Amino acid sequence: MLAVEALEREYPDAVCSLEYQVPHELLISTRLAAQCTDARVNIVTKDLFAKYRSIEDFANADIDEVKAIVKPCGFFNTKARDIVNMCKKIMEDYNGQVPDSIEELTKLPGVGRKTANLVVGDIFGKPAVVCDTHCIRITNLLGLTTTKDPGKCEKELRPILPPEKSNDFCHRLVLHGRAVCKARRPDCAGCCMQEFCDYALSRLQTAGEA
Repeated sequence: MLAVEALEREYPDAVCSLEYQVPHELLISTRLAAQCTDARVNIVTKDLFAKYRSIEDFANADIDEVKAIVKPCGFFNTKARDIVNMCKKIMEDYNGQVPDSIEELTKLPGVGRKTANLVVGDIFGKPAVVCDTHCIRITNLLGLTTTKDPGKCEKELRPILPPEKSNDFCHRLVLHGRAVCKARRPDCAGCCMQEFCDYALSRLQTAGEA
């Protein structure tokens, strides 16, 4: 696919910007990242993961103490409750191991398909399509998808993305969305995908008709 190849050339290193050492840390960081920047999450989790080092530690944690640490991430009441409860469920139902499938991960409190896809892709190396805001917006502009609904966007992308490249493709969309295809003002002139992007081509046509 042209988009996959172009982004591979532009961003050779496709990595998740959330910092983690073990699987449950990525799971928790992704939950905290909802409506919050990855940069802020990485600051907060330094203290969080220093205090609670294992899934069992989180499962036994005082929710109010977790709230105090994660407060800078916003929506801290819900996020703290989800973190503690997801770790309790992992201890009770999965022998203390983060499950390795989207189906099982989405049974955990606070875990949706975006988080589940990120975990199975980055931790377990399985084909994943992480439909965050960057992915949805840019694939819509490219003409690859036709919806702003994350679940529907994932269903539209899975048949057309090479499974072994899909996870890295989504990471590269995040990098591209931050650097070039910004939400308020896409830089089509500086985009590596301008030659086959529906939005860029439509802007070029409009400019030519003006």
